Parts: sequence; structure tokens; C-alpha cells
Amino acid sequence: MAQNMNLVSSASPDDPSPRPAPPAADAFPETTRIQRIRLLKQIGLYPFFVPSSGQVGPRMLMDGHDTIMLGSNNYMGLANHPEMIQAAVEATRKYGTSCTGSRFLNGTLDIHNELEEKLSAFFGKDAAICFSTGMQANLGVISGITDKDDHIVSDEKNHASIIDGCRLSYAKTHVYKHDDMESLRRTLRALPKNGLRWIVSDGVFSMEGSVANIPEIVALAKEFNARIIIDDAHGIGYMGDHGEGCCGHFNLMDHIDILTGTFSKSFASLGGFCAGRADLMDHLKHHARSLIFSASMPPAMVACAITALDLFQREKQLRKQVMVNASYLRIGVQTLGFRTVAHSIPTAIVPIMVGENLATYKLHKTLLACGVYTNPVVPPASAEGLLRLSVMATHTEDDLTDALNILHRVGREAGLI
Repeated sequence: MAQNMNLVSSASPDDPSPRPAPPAADAFPETTRIQRIRLLKQIGLYPFFVPSSGQVGPRMLMDGHDTIMLGSNNYMGLANHPEMIQAAVEATRKYGTSCTGSRFLNGTLDIHNELEEKLSAFFGKDAAICFSTGMQANLGVISGITDKDDHIVSDEKNHASIIDGCRLSYAKTHVYKHDDMESLRRTLRALPKNGLRWIVSDGVFSMEGSVANIPEIVALAKEFNARIIIDDAHGIGYMGDHGEGCCGHFNLMDHIDILTGTFSKSFASLGGFCAGRADLMDHLKHHARSLIFSASMPPAMVACAITALDLFQREKQLRKQVMVNASYLRIGVQTLGFRTVAHSIPTAIVPIMVGENLATYKLHKTLLACGVYTNPVVPPASAEGLLRLSVMATHTEDDLTDALNILHRVGREAGLI
């Protein structure tokens, strides 16, 4: 009875009455991170979970006004493409809204197999596997393909999905300095002889838009008998001969053991995938826990990914326009005097380096109020606070010119240019 009443009896024989228990510890105690979030909200600089209205495109309704979208991963501009919408509608009518089960058991439809066959052909690989998200693809691949005696060698700026995949693995993880091939060489040379060696890297790094040195990674992997996993989520669609990404750009796809990616960016869908040798893919089908224990991609999203693959190859002008728009925005940002990152190989991502976190949040908020949406990024996601800008194939020159004019005005007021 005392436990049901949340009372603790510590009474002596002379004082038999029960006494209240001491207050229970807070289930989620106050932390510095919670305090920071509360402070940002109090001073009106909280920048996350900003709602928008209407279809995803170059201009959207945000905070109640027309806004130029420079923060989307919709690089090929397919999110509101008529063929994509039609494919989603038709797939929903045919298959319903969900598979309600994992691929491993009852959640495989014929279109899942069709998508995997088309992915493997698109990337020139033996086979492919679809996951429910891009995050789950990296979690499942990295933890599922490595063993306790293996060694993972990871770029220090890799995406969180790679970092968490390494944490879930029983292999030992070794981190090399970002895009520093001498650091990668030293790390590989120092590894023990036992176990397999896996070099894991982003293809296009998501925050600053730089491209991994795939040729040197391939050369070092050959020299030190290592295998390669590349996550090219931000390069697929607009890079390469037919949109196959940065590994295709370097004509080195055949040297990549496992390619991972996501459908939530250029594919304008939702899900993730990996592609590689048939034996590796068969192993992952039975060992990637994020595949086995997650419900499969909804039919509409599968149909959209299949349609996007066709559009990548058919709509060459869209791929060209991504690079034209990225060049226009990058040159404009540099001409205005903002600090940015020079790319030896252009990508759809254009960062503006700001510095302090609060200054980054303030610049984001001011730009949003003036009609430009950008992504605020702060450490540890980047070395310093930055605004991550990105373009779509469907941005017009007028869209980007209007955005640059607003950036000019707001940047001068903030003392950044």
C-alpha cells in the first residue's frame, strides 16, 4: 500500500505514521542544450521546423509570404514535376498507401524489385537494395557489412548517418582529416594486419558542397587493400554522364565496392539504397538490421524513384541547369564579398561562412523575413556557423537575382560584406 501511495515508511516504533517520499528525480533533467534551445526561442532566433505551404519549388509560401527557396535538396526540381505526381497517384491507386511490413517478410512488392533492378543498371552494379530512408541505408550497410576485427576509416566531415553507422558497427573506427589524403594514407598505414579495411566517405559533402577526392581514395584503397563505401546522396542526379553522381564524374564507379544514396534529394521521393556486387548485396539483405526491421518504402515513393531515374537520363537540360544555376549563385555570392568555400569541382551547394552561432541564426532569420530561405548550420555539423545555400534546376535567373539582391542588402546591414 505504501508503494501505491508513493510513501516511504521510515517511522520509529514511537512514530508509526508514514512520511512522504523524497521528490523523484526529473526523468529528463535540464541540460545546457535544452537551455540553449529555450534561449533561442525567447530571443526569437530559433531557426528550425519552419513550416511552408504549397508544393516544393523555387518559391514557396513561408512565414506567410512569398519566399525564394535556397535551402532545398530538390536539386533536379522534380518534387512538383507532373510525371512524378502522376506516378505517385497511380501507384497509390494500384497498391494502396503502405506495405505494412518489412522487405524481409511481407513488404516486398514487384515495383521494389523493379526499382532495384533499374538502380543496379543505372549505376553499373550487379545488384541494389532499397531502404526506407537514406539514414537507414548507411546505418544498415556500415554496421551490416563490417565485423568485429574490421577497420573503418572515415572522413571527419562525413554525414551523421555514416558516423552513426560506424557507432553501430562492431568494427573499430579510425577518423582521418577532412579531404586530407596524406592523413588517410597515414591512417591506413597504421592499421593492424588483421580484419578487412573499409574507407567510408561522402561523395559530395553536404554542408560545404566539396567533392571527395575519389581518384586518390581509389588509389590508396588499392595500395592498402581496402574496400570503399561512398555515400553520394548530394551528387546523384546532376553529376556524371547520366546523373550517376561524382563516382561517375571521375569514371571510377567500377572501383567503388558499395555506393549508398537517398531518394529524398534529387529523386524527390523518400527512401535510400545501396548498390554493389551481388554477394555483398545478398549479405546485406540478411544482415542489415535497418532493412530487416523496418517497414518498406511506400508504393508511391517507389514509383517516384523509378520515374526520377528515367528523368535523370532523359532530361539532360535539367542536369545542365543545376550547374548553370549553381555557378550563377556562387559567382554572385563571391562578387558580393561573402566568404564562401572554393570548389575545384562545382556542386549544387553554395555555403556562406558567417562565424558565430548567434550571428548565423540572426542572418537566417533576417533573410527569411526578407523573402529568402537558407539553412543555418553550426558546429559540430560545420567548423563554424554558415548558411547553406543550394539551387534547383527549376530556379530561374530572376529567382537567383532577386535572392542575391536580398543577400546584398542583408549582408551589408549585418557587416558581413
